[in-house]
Amino acid sequence: MPILGLGTWQNTAPEECADAVATALDLGYRHVDTAQAYDNEEHVGEGIARANLDREDLFLATKVWIDDLAPGDVRASTEESLERLGVDAVDLLYVHWPAGAYDPEGTLGAFDDLYDDGLIDRIGVSNFEPAQVTEAVEAADAPIFANQIECHPLLPQTELREHCADLDVEVVAYSPLARGEVFDVPEIQSVAERHGVSEAQVSLAWLREKGVTAIPKATGEDHVRDNWASRTLDLDDEDVATIDGIGREKRLVDPDFAPW
Repeated sequence: MPILGLGTWQNTAPEECADAVATALDLGYRHVDTAQAYDNEEHVGEGIARANLDREDLFLATKVWIDDLAPGDVRASTEESLERLGVDAVDLLYVHWPAGAYDPEGTLGAFDDLYDDGLIDRIGVSNFEPAQVTEAVEAADAPIFANQIECHPLLPQTELREHCADLDVEVVAYSPLARGEVFDVPEIQSVAERHGVSEAQVSLAWLREKGVTAIPKATGEDHVRDNWASRTLDLDDEDVATIDGIGREKRLVDPDFAPW
């Protein structure tokens, strides 16, 4: 899984979404993340089709929404996602939330069937707390590959990241720029000024130092390029300590059905 990807949450304008995906893939991105609930899988698929890229070179992920997590609904909704995306399989399929129709044994059993039938290459979970990650690992026959969570310098998720590492589960960060709030954090500003880069690049490089895959949303080409440039930014121990020292726990995504 490429450690930097393109997120597409709230990118629902058809042309804008397709253009962002195609631009990112042409620039060098090889990881695209979407979800049934984003209502843009068709547009993401159009962007993929526009890019001059072999399918095997792309890591594509989507998520099953909470209304379709009953065993009988998982396959149908996933097949619909594949049709919208224009692909035969996805590299990673997530349980979007441990909520709604989610049942560890039943839901993940249905995911196992998709895995066995070659419709998905990996099983993921999203927004799972430590107890739910452990439960999922025990319930699924196939490995749980990743847990996608809100994670950024204002919500470092240290305990959850360490728990996932202990279970050999990758961590993928959504909202890695705290929906733009990282631009106003003095500690991040100081590191960015020292390196002559943007606060976005600093935040993404910090996540990379933590072994976390980031999927920042970007629509305009300038932001797509700026995020991509974070790959070449190397933070030293002092930089990382400065960001670690921010000491905030600000959660931005907090629906009523969340497990925390």
